[in-house]
This record gives sequence, structure tokens and C-alpha cells, in this order.
Amino acid sequence: MSKCEIRKYKEILICTFFLTLLGLSTACTSSNSENVDLVDQKISNRTEKSLSEIEIENTPVLPVTVIDDLGNEVFIKSVERIIPLDGSVAEVIFALGMGDNVVATDISATWPLEADKLPKIGYQRALNAEPIAAFSPTVLLGTEIAGPPQTIEDLRRLGYPVVIIPSNSDPKGPGEKIRAVANALGLAKRGEVLALELDEKIQSATQNSVGKAKPLVAVLYIRGKGTQLLLGRNSGIYWMIEAAGGANVADILDVDDYTPITPESLLVANPDLIVVPSAGLESVGGIEGLLQTAGISQTKAGISRSIFSYDDQLLLGNGPRTGDLLERLVKDFGAVELVNSD
Repeated sequence: MSKCEIRKYKEILICTFFLTLLGLSTACTSSNSENVDLVDQKISNRTEKSLSEIEIENTPVLPVTVIDDLGNEVFIKSVERIIPLDGSVAEVIFALGMGDNVVATDISATWPLEADKLPKIGYQRALNAEPIAAFSPTVLLGTEIAGPPQTIEDLRRLGYPVVIIPSNSDPKGPGEKIRAVANALGLAKRGEVLALELDEKIQSATQNSVGKAKPLVAVLYIRGKGTQLLLGRNSGIYWMIEAAGGANVADILDVDDYTPITPESLLVANPDLIVVPSAGLESVGGIEGLLQTAGISQTKAGISRSIFSYDDQLLLGNGPRTGDLLERLVKDFGAVELVNSD
């Protein structure tokens, strides 16, 4: 039995247990596993254009019990007041049509604009329980970077359901994130449809990159002169560079997490193009300012000005718009004229 199957089996047992405690004799009809199986059954026989026609929940099916990414069993009885602890999770919640139930977000939630305009609880990595509790949330959802750990523990001790959502950096990661958020909100079927649409878009964009010459790509994380990093193999964007038809400087320089940018390392790698979050590019004064950073102007990317910027949450979030990002990366990578270094 696979890990996924084991997790679904546990969810069914837990849900049945809670129904028994509540004195209900019916089966666990709100089971995430059953909901997903129904969708899978319909999808197996669907025509190419019928995915959006699959009947999904109009309202959340609650209560639900989920096992989160850390193995915690979390019982959720209301989604009236949702607080996402991560920008990409907030984006998923809005994509599922539950944006009206979100009462606050952290400062990383910049998309959609409705999420950006909501009251802020702080930054996902440096949260405090008190301002979060002031909003009386009925459920909190974040990824493994939500913290510090003591804050998450304080929130659980206060009785708030906290669900840690998987955020894996691979082609299946965005769909898994959508499914996990949807399951926690009692919208398993709606999440499955949204995830399948995204999975198909990612697969299509990846196929369009096959057979093209591979540009060498450096992904930089910039925040003014104080923070100038090369992102490595463990970053959320790493898998997308390969999926879009690029090779990654992180492999040449053997970088797993991140490392400060140095002129020597960039000149050794000599990337064909550079990818950078848009806010980071703005923080150094645009392309002209970036060209003054760490010898970038002397690389092939700098000489040809092959520098591409994308919205921070889009680039780093592995969220519902990942398929759109991949399509843009494939197009942008294909537009770069590769120059022989000799």
C-alpha cells in the first residue's frame, strides 16, 4: 500500500471514529477518499473538454479530520474564519472559491489582490500567536516554513486547528498542495478537479519544452545590496527550470539551498539567462542596477541582457498559477539566442 493510500485509509478511520462519538450511524460520506474516488471515476471516462463539467461541492462538507504533512491529526468543524499562514496557500484558498472566508493573511500573500488587501498577521517565518488569535480563526493553514515552531504550538494549545500543507518542489507538488488545502476545507472534489487541471497544464508545458536547446539558467534571490543569493536545488523554482527546458547553474556550482552571489562563481558558470523575482529586481533599481551586481554584466546573460523577472509569489510559490508560469518560462527560454562561449 502506498503512502498516499495509507494516509487516505487513516482519514476514513478517523472520520468514522468522530462520527461514532457524535452518535451518527451513517457511514463517513464526507470522506476525502470517497470524494476523490468519485471524481477519478468520472474523469476516467470524460471527454477532453468535460473536466469543468464534473459536479463538485457548492459548500464545504464538514466536519473533516485530516492528517497534515507533519503527521498531525487535525479536526476541522468550521471554515468560516480562515487564516492562511503562507502566500501560496492563500492563493489556493481563493482559487477554491473560499476567499470570502479569509479574515487575514501574512505579508507574503500578494495574489490575488483581494488577499493582499486583507489585514496582516506578520510574516510567515516570524509569526506571533497573539495577533493571530485576535482574529478568532476557525482554521489555520500553512506550509512547513510557518513559524517559529513555538508559535504554531501556542496556537494549537489555544485550541485552533493548524494544518501544515505539503509544499514539495517537484511537478506533482502544486497539485498536492491544492488537494491538501481542499481536503482541510471540506472541498475534496473541488480541489481534485482544480489539481487535475493544473497537472494537465504542467504536463503540456513540459512537453512543449522537449527537444529545444537548453539555456543555462541562474535563479537569483535579491533584496537590495544586503541579500543577493543564488538559489539551489532545494528551492521551489529548481524543478521548473528543468521542466521548462533549461539547465541550472545550481548543478554546475553544486548548490543545494542557496549561496551568496560572487563574481567568480557567476563567471565560472556563465549563465545564458537570469531569472529573478520582480520585487528583487526593483530593489536594485531594475536591470541596470542588477548588471552592477556581482559581475553579472560580464556573463552571457548580462551581455545579452537576458534577464527575466516574474512576480515573487508566482515564481516561488508553487501555487495554482504554476502552469501559467511554466508556459511563460518555456516561451522566454526559447526566445534567448544561445551564444557559444568560445
